[in-house]
Amino acid sequence: MTDKEIHITYHEYGSVEELNPEDRELAAEALKAMSGAYAPYSHFHVGAAVRMSNGQIVRGANQENAAFPSGLCAERTAMFAASARYPDKDMLGIALAGGVMGRLSSRPATPCGACRQVMAQYQAKSGKPMSVIMISADKIWKFDKVDDILPLIFDSI
Repeated sequence: MTDKEIHITYHEYGSVEELNPEDRELAAEALKAMSGAYAPYSHFHVGAAVRMSNGQIVRGANQENAAFPSGLCAERTAMFAASARYPDKDMLGIALAGGVMGRLSSRPATPCGACRQVMAQYQAKSGKPMSVIMISADKIWKFDKVDDILPLIFDSI
């Protein structure tokens, strides 16, 4: 037996203003996207924004449904809309922000496993790293590539 380790590096910022201009713009769009959330059950509003290789930004928000498996997370809403709108463009980065009743959480909201896998698929499709930015009221986490939030990506097929 051999013990192995996985190391993940990420950047932590104290505010959106500390981000570079492109990341600041993407974060601002994710924050705006929170207003499009439909969350009558959890009251947890999440907004996401995806930057495409053509410079366009596509937003999405979580959408809940009384038949709980029928809802969709903000990240997948944004990525699926981006892929449908710009099928030949790459996704370079995604930002997300979340909080109860639209008020930002004190700790960054993190993507669910399904969203992480979808991010991984679009990253693999482009052949380039896709950055992931998670925004809260107190801090911002930036990961340079999806592998950093899903280190054992399913890619066996």
